[in-house]
Amino acid sequence: MNKFLITVISCLLLFVCCLVGGYFFIEKKIKEPLDISGRERVFEIKEGQGAKEIGKNLEKQGLIKNDFYFLFYIWKTNRGRNLKAGRYCLSSSQNIVEMVEKMMKGPIREEIKLTFPEGWRISEIEKRLNSVGLINSDEISKLKVKQFKKRYDFLKDAPDKVSLEGYLFPDTYFFRCPAPEVSCKNGKGEIIKCQNGDPKEIAEEFLDNFDKKLTPELREEIRNQGKSIFEIVTMASILEKEVQTVEDKKIVSGIFWKRIKENRPLESCATVAFILGKSNWSFDQMREEIAKAKEIDSPYNTYKYPGLPPGPISNPGIESIKAAIFPKESEYNYFLTDKTGKTHFAKTLEEHNENKLYYLK
Repeated sequence: MNKFLITVISCLLLFVCCLVGGYFFIEKKIKEPLDISGRERVFEIKEGQGAKEIGKNLEKQGLIKNDFYFLFYIWKTNRGRNLKAGRYCLSSSQNIVEMVEKMMKGPIREEIKLTFPEGWRISEIEKRLNSVGLINSDEISKLKVKQFKKRYDFLKDAPDKVSLEGYLFPDTYFFRCPAPEVSCKNGKGEIIKCQNGDPKEIAEEFLDNFDKKLTPELREEIRNQGKSIFEIVTMASILEKEVQTVEDKKIVSGIFWKRIKENRPLESCATVAFILGKSNWSFDQMREEIAKAKEIDSPYNTYKYPGLPPGPISNPGIESIKAAIFPKESEYNYFLTDKTGKTHFAKTLEEHNENKLYYLK
């Protein structure tokens, strides 16, 4: 009887030792990466996938040694419901605990970050959107103001058939990226390519931002001046391309509004450059081209036709918009920008011609 009891106890002890040893062995495997030199790669959890399928895929892709260890950890910690669908940057140099932590925090944001500087035209904005696969060709240019008037009050005074030029507010945006191509360089997940976004939704991101930036106070000031938002945006788009500093924009705004009041041509080189399809230009570099283009019969030729052109020539930032709303009165009637980007003002045509000879030689 004593021998039997000893045998039973010995077996129980051996069984417990095996359990404890097995437990610690599994714990070791859970905390032990498969390959410390492994590089990060994209791993995807699809909607509806459970822990069992996720574990199998981790093993299949060579990220863990055995899916059993993954399932054991999920069972032990009760984290199966916290694993979120999406794309992750995982590596065999990470252990299971680290992988699960990532899966609980959430996947790489399926958004792409793009910055659009002040003064860019729609064609330039399209080029950047196209470079990451968000649009094809000129899908933004084809959109017309009429399509957005119900949603945005600031578009009500704009002609129905004009494009959104002028209203695509320059800023940094995070666009939703359909079917993204992900890169795991430098240990960070990054969207590098998308698959055909919705042009209308993309345009609305810009327009929503414009709606916020053009505050009720600014809109009230525009109304009080008897001007339209469309006129202000058109003027701001010219200022954006003509001069650089806030103060210069205010002074030039005053000169241009004065010319409009006196029914004189604006004589803006920026509008002539627009006709020529030039965005990044300087008078010094394009002097001969602009001189010839002044004879082009176009409603955007502000040397031929008085008043504002038919619509904006770029997408201005808030400083240019405010300069168009709050022009600075001065004795100046003329201005030019030299090779360094500095603006020189003149009261008379004689002074202006002297500035040309001195600063543009």
